[in-house]
Amino acid sequence: MGKRLADNAVLLLGGVRDRLGGRVPELVTSDEYAAYPEALLAVFGVEQTPPRTGKPGRPAGPRVVPPAGMAYGTVHKTREAGRVVRVEPRAVFGDAPAGGISTSYLERQNATDRHRNARKGRRTYRFSRDWDAHGALTAFTMYSYNFCWPVRTLREKATAGGWQQRTPAMAAGLADHVWSLEEWVNRPAVQR
Repeated sequence: MGKRLADNAVLLLGGVRDRLGGRVPELVTSDEYAAYPEALLAVFGVEQTPPRTGKPGRPAGPRVVPPAGMAYGTVHKTREAGRVVRVEPRAVFGDAPAGGISTSYLERQNATDRHRNARKGRRTYRFSRDWDAHGALTAFTMYSYNFCWPVRTLREKATAGGWQQRTPAMAAGLADHVWSLEEWVNRPAVQR
């Protein structure tokens, strides 16, 4: 959480890298915020020295390039009279599949967060007086949603008929059942 600055984009992506255990994400999608390509290269990029060309002059020095297997794409929204009339995926670097470039997952998470946390609602009189309390409530709504809230679109057909309810954490392989809120609150924050 914080202001939308280039330094904060690097901090955000550094946290993503740490959570991924140093692995490189296959696909990153975002809006067209200009700081993201540089931040992605700063966090995940690899230094590469171009081969010598044999031409006169100083050889090209090393540069930071995207790692192999990583793609980054943006979503361009065209607006008319304040309404989005067209959405176009655009590959920035890597081999991003055109159908895979989407911000819908993040937009859905943001809408859920605004719905579950009145402090983030648009055009509201509710607000946070304390930044730490705001961060704590954000973490509470995000994690309880991911572990305790079964999502209809994630359910799977059960072997005995019917449907097996799943949470986002179950879909990601982080949980094996829908947690009760009491179970989630009583878990240690850091498991070793």
